[in-house]
Amino acid sequence: MSDVLSQSEIDELLQALSAGELDVQDIKEENKEKKIKKYDFRRPDKFAKDQLRTLQIIHENFSRLLNTFLSGYLRTYINVEVISVEQLTYYEFSNSISNPAVLGIINFKPMSGQVILDISTDIAFTMIERVLGGTGKLVKEVRSFTEIELTLLKKIIIKINKLLTESWENIVELNPSLDKIETNSQFAQIVSPNETIALITMSIKVGNIEGLINICIPHLVIEPIIQKLSTKLWFSSNNKEISDSEKKALQVGLKKANVEVKAIIGESTITVGDFLNLQVGDVIPLNTKIDEDIKIIVGDKLKFLGKPGLKKKNLAIKITDLVEEGDE
Repeated sequence: MSDVLSQSEIDELLQALSAGELDVQDIKEENKEKKIKKYDFRRPDKFAKDQLRTLQIIHENFSRLLNTFLSGYLRTYINVEVISVEQLTYYEFSNSISNPAVLGIINFKPMSGQVILDISTDIAFTMIERVLGGTGKLVKEVRSFTEIELTLLKKIIIKINKLLTESWENIVELNPSLDKIETNSQFAQIVSPNETIALITMSIKVGNIEGLINICIPHLVIEPIIQKLSTKLWFSSNNKEISDSEKKALQVGLKKANVEVKAIIGESTITVGDFLNLQVGDVIPLNTKIDEDIKIIVGDKLKFLGKPGLKKKNLAIKITDLVEEGDE
């Protein structure tokens, strides 16, 4: 921001102009001079802001998929969020990794090259503890991973790979595979130290334990598809119409889904003492009449009304009415 001239400075400037000591044309020419922008050749900007934004959208989708998968796989509370997406040199990334580490070297097929999935050791030990049936309580100790622990981590990372395929599907059809797991960053040199990378940093919480997951994507790996990393292309891909074959596949998948269906014949309230003393032949009065329709619950919603009966000596329910949404 330019400095504000005082009244005395303004008077001096006007006096210099009127006396011919200062030429207005010289001032204009000075303003036309090109401004110099600093550029660090050691850290070239190979990713545009729009491309980094698209990478963030891709991995926000990935974080939601990872959240759902780990919640079921580890049977505990999971929270995964994207913190930042930035470009660095590979040297800066590898130099920030502490040992021991959990570095999944992933072959990013059909792209030519590898990416790194870096999981903090606290989270890795907690996931192993949960898989083995423990509470997931973190024990503060610095040690290397055993062969059994690395095998368990390998299985988890292989499953995470499948989530990468789904999150990148709008850009490219990936078929990633885990090459190996390294616990020392010195043995995970996938590109030259000065190569530019995109570093996606995600925070993860497993139960009460917090940590980080980093995904290191070298520019060389995704250079063939770098032009597709634009938010405009991403949203246009998201809004494409579903084909008839995709609709049919969705219908087939829905028909195979298992849904819990239960018929509520009636309800009653009794004491714990009466419940403990129930005998064969005892009668419990319900809050429904004999000729009244019973409720049929699909999932957790009331969907039908029906009459109980028999079909070929089997207990059955005959649906008599459909309950529209909002009529419950």
